Amino acid sequence: MLATRFQALLIIIKNVLVTFWISIIIIYKSYRGIYRRDYCDQILRWWARKILQFARLSYDLYNPHDVRFEPGRPYILMSNHSSLYDIPLTFAALPGSIRMLTKKELFQVPIWGKGMAAGEFISIDRDNRRQAFRDLQEARKKMESGIILWVAPEGTRSRTGSLGPFKKGGFMLAIQTRATIIPVGIRGAYDVLPAKTAQFRTGCHAELHVGRPVETTQYSKKNIGALMEEVEHQIRELAALPH
Repeated sequence: MLATRFQALLIIIKNVLVTFWISIIIIYKSYRGIYRRDYCDQILRWWARKILQFARLSYDLYNPHDVRFEPGRPYILMSNHSSLYDIPLTFAALPGSIRMLTKKELFQVPIWGKGMAAGEFISIDRDNRRQAFRDLQEARKKMESGIILWVAPEGTRSRTGSLGPFKKGGFMLAIQTRATIIPVGIRGAYDVLPAKTAQFRTGCHAELHVGRPVETTQYSKKNIGALMEEVEHQIRELAALPH
């Protein structure tokens, strides 16, 4: 159901409040030197469930390959990205210490940006290739320490709900770290809040479909195109998007 302007405004206010609240908590924990990753995992899942609750967005998780995250192995989650709700859906539905690789501009938002940095989220400068390389090296260190990285291979949200062209950065990182890529197809999130709009629909239902893990050990920079095609094919199928 399409939310009224008042309902949409109320959802936005609630989203902002809980987001800034958890940011303040994580900043405080980090400042005091008492930050714990497992606590951050818990509070992020609490945040994700609240965000979904405000929009009355329910979801089902489908994991036919029984994908699990094994300790000591690097993983990168890759999914289609057509709505801001892709992020809380991922945090709420999947286990592990999931963190986003996201554009540097978000880290400049007061309080929220500081909270993301303190919570081990990773920025990437898309306008500076050298800095982007350093950012990816930082991401590599985080993955080696147990962070499961969530990457939108399209680089940004789709305005139409269709799958946009993939960027190479996340795939290069996967090859360098010999990570296992977990393709995920998200269905229904675009209906809740399409990109670049404030048109909320409440009471929607989403689905997260986890695909077959893709091992990157057989790939290199020379055949990265084949890796990208494999992951793109899976995400299209999982998200039920046309080829």
